[in-house]
Amino acid sequence: MEPAGREEPPGQGAGQGTGQGESPAADQAGTILVLGGVRSGKSRHAEALVTAGPPPWRYIATGRAWDDEMRRRIARHRADRIAGWQTVEEPLALPAALDDAGTLPVLVDCLTLWLTNLLLEDRDIPAATDALLRTLRRRPAPTVLVGNEVGLGIVPETPLGRRFRDEAGWLHQAIARQAGHVVLMVAGLPLTVKDRQ
Repeated sequence: MEPAGREEPPGQGAGQGTGQGESPAADQAGTILVLGGVRSGKSRHAEALVTAGPPPWRYIATGRAWDDEMRRRIARHRADRIAGWQTVEEPLALPAALDDAGTLPVLVDCLTLWLTNLLLEDRDIPAATDALLRTLRRRPAPTVLVGNEVGLGIVPETPLGRRFRDEAGWLHQAIARQAGHVVLMVAGLPLTVKDRQ
């Protein structure tokens, strides 16, 4: 049995399931959420959405280099990016980093690491989520956000792990309700979950 935690935010609405399909290029103002498991192809797909438009593009990286493995992952991601990206590393102040991007198309990679940083810093997660949603609503340029789908596996063993899983689910739901397009990546294939045309 799972422990009781924060109540689920009100007004939960499901996206329109439309099956497999191509995601739109991020060529107009709006929010696209790309979810998927580890090595599902979500970062590659998100980058392709942003780079379908003309450069420059802003890459907001939320990960922290806690250890050698993470440092190698960050270095590999940097090396894989084509010319035209402006990388900003921001582990906590994501709304401010989005505001600073102005009219540039933005890729945020990823929401899950941002949430991890907030939890470890004992920040107010609902307040941070609300601030992010307000920022996304006023963004004058396309924004593609990547998130790890962590709710499909086993129940985490620790209270912190269970809280993280729950908070990630609530964060993704809140953004998905507001986003115009939501994609679930499975084995490198984009499945359109929501498409508001």
